[in-house]
Amino acid sequence: MPRGTYLHVEDEVEERFQCAPGPGGWRYVGERSDGRRTDVVVDARWRQIRVEVLAGDWWVRGGVTGHRLAWVRGARQADTGGEAAEHDARAYGFLGESPGFLVAVARSLRLAEGEQADVALVRLAGPALSALTVAQRWRLAEVTAYETDTEPLPVARYEIADLATGETDEIHIAGDVVVAAPGIELTDLDSPPHLGDLGP
Repeated sequence: MPRGTYLHVEDEVEERFQCAPGPGGWRYVGERSDGRRTDVVVDARWRQIRVEVLAGDWWVRGGVTGHRLAWVRGARQADTGGEAAEHDARAYGFLGESPGFLVAVARSLRLAEGEQADVALVRLAGPALSALTVAQRWRLAEVTAYETDTEPLPVARYEIADLATGETDEIHIAGDVVVAAPGIELTDLDSPPHLGDLGP
């Protein structure tokens, strides 16, 4: 069960995380030093079936239902934002500030090396968890095996393009841990990534 710490470089915020496979899928829990909490549960096909994000005065709960993504967004204090509101969109899953979302999306696509896929995702941004649907192209550029004390560790390099702006980012994932991503550093890992049945 990998446990470790990510650093959100721009805000100098640490996110302590743990993740583990389960009988029906995988779960990621991350708690940041600024109070934001992310809980992502996926099924055996890596679909985000239950997601909860708490940030500041706001919370979001939702998941995939068929070909749509449904969620409820509300205020943590009744006097700060009124009643919770329901939303839905034709989208593949959520994106957020937590690296756990990158793992969930990458594994759900099940890309072979050199393959790519276009997906619509709902990004939860900022302290108010504002939802914005974005279109992205994910490409598994390469998988490189790095020698370790026990066994080779495959690291997948993904190229992610924003289809609206053309901007491209690059992320590196080993098993169910993000090794590197824009604005994210893996600063501590208590146990190795889980590599079994997690796709490329």
